[in-house]
Amino acid sequence: MVTSRKGAGGKTAAKKKAGPADPDLVQLLTPDGDLVEHPEYSIDLTPEEYRGLYRDMVLVRRIDAEGTALQRQGELGLWAPLLGQEAAQVGSGRAQTAEDYAFPTYREHGVAWCRDVDPVNLLGMFRGVNNGGWDPNEKNFHLYTIVIGSQTLHATGYAMGMQRDGREAAVIAYFGDGASSQGDVNEAFVFASVNNAPVVFFCQNNQWAISEPNERQFRVPLYQRAAGFGFPGVRVDGNDVLACLAVTRAALERARTGNGPMLVEAFTYRMGAHTTSDDPTRYRSSDELEEWKAKDPILRMRAFLEKSKYADEAFFKEVDTEADTVAADIRERCVTMPDPKPISIFDHVYAEPHPLMDEERAEYGAYWESFEGAH
Repeated sequence: MVTSRKGAGGKTAAKKKAGPADPDLVQLLTPDGDLVEHPEYSIDLTPEEYRGLYRDMVLVRRIDAEGTALQRQGELGLWAPLLGQEAAQVGSGRAQTAEDYAFPTYREHGVAWCRDVDPVNLLGMFRGVNNGGWDPNEKNFHLYTIVIGSQTLHATGYAMGMQRDGREAAVIAYFGDGASSQGDVNEAFVFASVNNAPVVFFCQNNQWAISEPNERQFRVPLYQRAAGFGFPGVRVDGNDVLACLAVTRAALERARTGNGPMLVEAFTYRMGAHTTSDDPTRYRSSDELEEWKAKDPILRMRAFLEKSKYADEAFFKEVDTEADTVAADIRERCVTMPDPKPISIFDHVYAEPHPLMDEERAEYGAYWESFEGAH
């Protein structure tokens, strides 16, 4: 269990209080920044580790904001913001070991940060100059998946392969509440269950599948679906980085030790647009947004650090300054990325030479050269 503990300088963490009103919601940190107990999940970190989670979330939010700004200024074709979902992504990202493997959607910028993926690679993909730019096998973080829900099947198959290879590791598959209605996701649940695959299904329920609210998507809480497939599900406060860390850590350990899959529903909120091509004011109220702003994951963690006296104003200013520095760096590297030659689209289609591809490359090259005089 979480215990009141002393950190650096003999300072004691904030006192534990009663848990959330919703008994099905795993919460360890209230919106006011108070630690609470839970009968099944707990967390006990050092002051440095608590500060590290706050730093992660602040930097991830700043990187995300820079991505949105770059798109608005014409430097990116599109951007999928994660504003409001930092705790779900950082908590689950830091719960993974180096051997675990993650399959993301197109919004897991915070998980990518935790897996040491250079944010510029994410920007490059949305800029249209690369297909991701990182080595999935080096980072144990797969390339972004645009097709809704298909990565859950990829994750399940990968987990089954690790299981047969005898590897002591687990896979985590990210998807959203809208994707939960896709056939691919439900098929992945079936395969994972009957094969007892070491995979954690991590659903970020941000309340909206683009413009469709939860009540238009399902009639029972998402985490309860797992029981119908024969494995457990749990709902965690997705704006509580400590709860997300504890629950995901336990789920991954459960999978690694041969106990099969688990569904984690991170109950959170997308405070921004679905993508930069979306206008959320057309389908949701400002009152709803204000209600969730009061549950902001970063403000919550800051309140905890202040109450526990694990951080002072100098620390918060230092993190904000670092965030601005990181943002300026990725902006400069993004806008100076060289455009790839159009012919390069053929370079990595096949690992070995392919006659048809060679023919198509030659035809396209000749077609492109015919326009050279016009450029």
